[in-house]
Amino acid sequence: MTDRIARRGWPALAAVAALAAVTVIVFAVPGRSPSGAFPVLHPAAAPASWPHLRLPNGTAVLSYPPSLRRIAGDTDAVSAAQLDRGGGFQLYLNATPRQGAERLQDWAAFRLRLLRTDDAVSAHEISAAQGVTFRGGTGSCLIDGYVTRIGGHHYDEIACLVQGQTSASVIIAAAPAAQWAQARPQLLQAVAAYLVR
Repeated sequence: MTDRIARRGWPALAAVAALAAVTVIVFAVPGRSPSGAFPVLHPAAAPASWPHLRLPNGTAVLSYPPSLRRIAGDTDAVSAAQLDRGGGFQLYLNATPRQGAERLQDWAAFRLRLLRTDDAVSAHEISAAQGVTFRGGTGSCLIDGYVTRIGGHHYDEIACLVQGQTSASVIIAAAPAAQWAQARPQLLQAVAAYLVR
């Protein structure tokens, strides 16, 4: 996986999967919040059974459910995913150090612009929030839906830029839109368990 793929998280990984002929069938777009409000995160350590992945620079720890497995990626990022029987991604978590231009003040607009420019034919905000409390820091978060350029697959994701005491990083938690309603609670739990330094 290239630095570009890890930096962009799930959308780039989805494009690679599509190139590898991984097919994800999408039937609907469930799980939308009628209010459009970003859900309240309750920062808490992950359950004891969840494995942990520390960013190589030591600035953050990503915890993930045991149903996911660590997947290979860039040397500066960590990722875990749950695959279906055909090898398609059903759940995806990624943590990456901030790459440069990301800012808390305009994170949602930055993320949507990045998706539309590089990996998605369309991307839209479902909900967003600033001043989100994390374990060890504060972040700006976005829940968005997008359709990939390659394969036309529809995904929903939680994408947060989190500022710790010493550095900032990005956590991405994603699933195919058809599985979003089912995946959302577990993905939110993983985001709430994200620890930054």
